[in-house]
Amino acid sequence: MTQSKPASTPLPAGIKFTSEAGHLLPNPESYRRLIGRILYLGFTRSDFSHAAQQLSQFMQHPCQQHWDAAHHLLRYLKGTSNTGLFFSVGAPTDLIAYCDADWASCVDTRRSLTGFCIFLGSAIISWKTKKQQTVSRSTAEVEYRSLASTTCELVWISNLLTDLHIPVTTPIPLLCYNQAALHIVANSVFHERTKHLEIDCHLVRDKYKAGFLIPKHVSSKFQLADVFTKPLTGPSFFHLISKLGLVHFTPSLT
Repeated sequence: MTQSKPASTPLPAGIKFTSEAGHLLPNPESYRRLIGRILYLGFTRSDFSHAAQQLSQFMQHPCQQHWDAAHHLLRYLKGTSNTGLFFSVGAPTDLIAYCDADWASCVDTRRSLTGFCIFLGSAIISWKTKKQQTVSRSTAEVEYRSLASTTCELVWISNLLTDLHIPVTTPIPLLCYNQAALHIVANSVFHERTKHLEIDCHLVRDKYKAGFLIPKHVSSKFQLADVFTKPLTGPSFFHLISKLGLVHFTPSLT
């Protein structure tokens, strides 16, 4: 990799992975070790969360497509080796969350992806890309499941901050792009098409009514959680990660 050219994004834009993407690798252990190291690095790097999640799906039977994509990610990491989290002294401590979903994105199962990120002031402190456990029938459904997952994370973080004697300002803004999902939060009547979402509905609505959070609409251009649900083109990717609180540090000799 020392002679390779750095990549501008973690994955090629629009790439779709399948479990039967070419020949199986003759030595899958090398792939597993590589992805394990990538996942470890991802504890402090939110910018390639989606790529790491996608590649980790194929640890058991990796194919050539997965190996090539993993090397593409390595080329991205080569060009961003000095990137890391930055927490500013005296920054605000208000929480704000963004959540998104990519409907039926898994080619093999047609399960959807949840992606979210949570900020403490201007610093990102929590993020996730995770495949949803069930197949959803609409974009509103997958977005609402994403709202519920983000709500659970907000509850946990707010409890942690309280234990650390850090005040939590409520209601916490929870930004979502899908208007239908936001309408479900505000509408207390269950319809036939949303009965199967009952538990998630009650969770988000209860926190909304209690004043813990307030769901808000955000345009797709400023939906920071997009970076956690799909491979983006260079300009879109750069625009979003510039707002994630990641900083390029200059190496120091001291």
